[in-house]
Formats: sequence, structure tokens, C-alpha cells
Amino acid sequence: MIERKLLAGLDIGGSKVLAVAVDTGTPDGRARVVESVRLNTGLGPEGVVDTAARALTALARKLAARFDGRLDADPDGRLDNGAPALPRQLFSGVGIGIPGLVDAARGRITHAVNLGVGPGGLALAELLGRRLDLPVVVENDVNAAALGAASHLRLGRVDMAYLSIGTGIAAGIVLDGELRRGPHNAAGEIGHIPVDSAGPLCSCGQRGCLESVASGSAIAARWSTREGSDLPSGQDLFDAAAAGDLAARALRDEVADSLAAGVRMLALTVDVDLIVLGGGVAEIGEPLRHAVAKALDRQAAGSDFLRGLDLAARLTVVPRDQPVAAIGAALLAIDPPLSQIDPDAELVPGVLAGDLPA
Repeated sequence: MIERKLLAGLDIGGSKVLAVAVDTGTPDGRARVVESVRLNTGLGPEGVVDTAARALTALARKLAARFDGRLDADPDGRLDNGAPALPRQLFSGVGIGIPGLVDAARGRITHAVNLGVGPGGLALAELLGRRLDLPVVVENDVNAAALGAASHLRLGRVDMAYLSIGTGIAAGIVLDGELRRGPHNAAGEIGHIPVDSAGPLCSCGQRGCLESVASGSAIAARWSTREGSDLPSGQDLFDAAAAGDLAARALRDEVADSLAAGVRMLALTVDVDLIVLGGGVAEIGEPLRHAVAKALDRQAAGSDFLRGLDLAARLTVVPRDQPVAAIGAALLAIDPPLSQIDPDAELVPGVLAGDLPA
């Protein structure tokens, strides 16, 4: 039998769910992903819970088959008594990173529009925990990614900000090794800080927000307008710029300037030691970091104050092969809030209640 149970982490997005099994007992102290499963996301409150349960069940069976003799399992992920391996037999806890407004203390989410969860909300920790008979903790996906990045980089008590550049833009802030959520769970929502008063209208109702000019969706919209191409990505833009396309270079530099403004906001408000670029756009890798670092240096050229802070030197990018949101979610399950795992906890009015059929 395996010597210790693993942690399970889920990164739930609008289209895909990634479930990982994480071992925290590695010699170098880093959390190590030992197995993973991807599923399409079911929408609506019941769809989200059902997808999470199916992903964890599939992960458990995949682990059982992989470890075979050590788990007394056959290649189909069944134990020696013929019963399928269950998540509670393999995992000591489950952590979930999910978009939307997350009440981490209660394990509930609201306003996850891409998941079909509205203001009525979803008591995700309570429902999934009862269904699987496991402790479940829920966190905003960007906050989870911040913890995962800090763990991978082995930062310890170092202050760090994780700038997630995906469909939207937001930041996760880790101060002295602890997440900073804020009293209204809105810490790090810098995507909705205007950086261009003449910029496009943002979905939040403001004009020229950082998210509206530099997110993955904004880059695609701006580059397709110039190129007339369908669904281009940030990688397409950077590839074209590297190939010498002058229009691509100009737009790349505009995006880098906007992201540099976001980095500067984080550095000047919470004075972190390190700012990590993450999210889908950050899969561009070093070229993105280099472009934003150059923008920071350009913006500091006329300011002794900014030059003295040397913001470009604080910038790094998350490794492409590290699913930091799922890893960070799993790490949260080491010590979940009691209010998230108490089966007798009273639900907040308006939150979906009751269990789902197994």
C-alpha cells in the first residue's frame, strides 16, 4: 500500500477541469504532481459539482491502476476486492481553485458567470465534501495559483504577487507566506483599474481598464482587428513581432506597457519582493517577461524614484509545465478552514443546498 495519502487539487475553468494528485513529501520540499485528469466542465451549480466529483473519481482510479501492487489494484483501477478505488481511499483532502467571487471561509462561490453560477451561489465545499466523504476547501483560482507559484519557487515567507494574464487579469497576493484576500475578497482585482481613460469599455462598466487592453481576450481582439484573422493568441502576436512585423511590434509594446503599469501598481501598493507573470498569456514565457521588463525600464527612465526600485529585476514568469492553480489548491487542503468541512455547518441563505445523486 502507498505509505501516505495524497492531496487532490482541482483547477476549474469555464471549459476544462484539471484534477491533480499532489505529493508534498518530496526531498526538495516542492509539491509534486504524480497524476492528472482533464475533463470538460459541466455548467450550472449541479454541473460544477458533478464534474468535480467525476474528475476526482477518475483521478483516484487512474492512481490505483498506476500504483498497481502498492494499492492492490488492477489495471482498471479496482482494488483487490473488485471495488473501484474511491477518492477518500487515496486523498487526505481536496482543494479547488475556481473563478468568481469566493467566500473562502465558507467554501461557497457566487458570480462565476463562465460557469453558470450566479448571485444565488453554490456551496461547493459542503456539497462536494458530503458527496465524496472528504474535506474540501475552495479558493479563488488566481489566489490558488499564487500559492502554487510560491511553493514551486520555494519562496517561504517572501512577499510575492502573481499577475494572472488570461481571459481577464487579476492578481494573487502572498504576504509573509500567507494569502491576502481582503475583507471583501477583492484584493488583487487590478484588472478593473483604468489605465487608459480613452480606452475601450470594460465589462465592469468602466473605460480603459487594464483587463480591457492587455488580457488575452483583449490582445486577440486588438490583433484580429489589425490582421483580420480569426481568434489569434498572444503567442501569435509575439511570433509576428519576432518575425519583424512592425504592426505586431507596436501592439506588443502597447500591451507590455499596460502590463508594466499593472506590475507597477502591485509593487507600489504592497511592495512585494517578486512579481510572477502567470495565466494563459504567460505561456509565451521569456519573451513576455522580457517585453514587460523593457517597458518597466522605459517607464522608469525619467524617474529616479522608479529606477531606484528596479522593478524589472523583480519580474519572473511561471514555468509552462507547472499547473500552479491546481497545485496551490491542493496545498490549501493541508489545513482547510473548519467552516468548510463541517457537515453540520449552516448554509448561507440563497446558496444551493442539498446533496447531488452519486
